[in-house]
Amino acid sequence: MIMVRAIVRPEKADAVMAALMADGFPSVTRMNVSGRGKQRGIKIGDVTYDEIPKELLLMVIKDSDKEFVIKKIMDVARTGKGSFGDGKIFVSPVEEVYTVSSGLKEAADDKAPAGPAVEETP
Repeated sequence: MIMVRAIVRPEKADAVMAALMADGFPSVTRMNVSGRGKQRGIKIGDVTYDEIPKELLLMVIKDSDKEFVIKKIMDVARTGKGSFGDGKIFVSPVEEVYTVSSGLKEAADDKAPAGPAVEETP
């Protein structure tokens, strides 16, 4: 499994999440973040804004879905203006996954769950 971290413009976040949901990827964690990339902020008059609001979308997906998900995010998040600020996508391997409610340790390699669930008491 892999973790995809996508930093996108706030006005594009809803569309990206809707597109992912429509294509069968409903599990996304969304956070408001701020920062700057190559654009180094923006200057309006005499004021420079060093930190630009963005949205961080986090998802863990199967390795086999990586290309599809990345392409979907890029297609939806791109403004088409050819300027900086549309975002970045970072991909990292996921070694282990645990489900808090069941205590289940899941395999992190496209396979079925690997460990026993913790027994619940009534």
